[in-house]
Amino acid sequence: MPAINRRRLIVAAGALAASPAFAQTAGPQPARPRVRIETDKGVIVVELATDKAPITAGNFLRYVDSRRMDGAIFYRTVHAPGAPTVGFLQAHITDGAKLYPPITHEPTTTTGLKHLEGALSAPRFAPGTAQSEFTILSSDAPHMDANPAAPGDNLGYAVFGQVVEGMDVVRAIMVLPADGPADNPVMQGQILTTPVRIITARRG
Repeated sequence: MPAINRRRLIVAAGALAASPAFAQTAGPQPARPRVRIETDKGVIVVELATDKAPITAGNFLRYVDSRRMDGAIFYRTVHAPGAPTVGFLQAHITDGAKLYPPITHEPTTTTGLKHLEGALSAPRFAPGTAQSEFTILSSDAPHMDANPAAPGDNLGYAVFGQVVEGMDVVRAIMVLPADGPADNPVMQGQILTTPVRIITARRG
């Protein structure tokens, strides 16, 4: 797969429901909560890995249950060169007053989850700085997983869920025009000309 540009708040992620990370283990398991994200481009339904990444998934649910995710926007798309549907899209809450404190980082080496197509992941700067932002992957991105052999903090990003319905909406957003103004030159060509609004995000 073509390499994806890393930028200041890269992220996104999750594992496919059929992958080992999301497979049911022996014995009865509690149902994973689902969230219906209604956007002005369609509906995306996600399943949250509260069993594998309780801090990160719980943080997302906190924003959903308090309705602070309503009105957030998908504002950024990152593509592999020449491959408009390979990469990820990113959302954030624009009102800083709605943000909760940063959360503890849950690396993929701890959770066992992977950055696969449809995964939700938590953008961050240093480990432990993630707040409301989340990314949805439109393709596998193993370079986002924690890798103890890699340089830097090598803890990757925290996968906490998976799209179970609406990947067509994700891909439709991925190919929207992205010539909006970028604060960081690295993000030039990645900012959606017209952000996609999250109308509501509700459990169920």
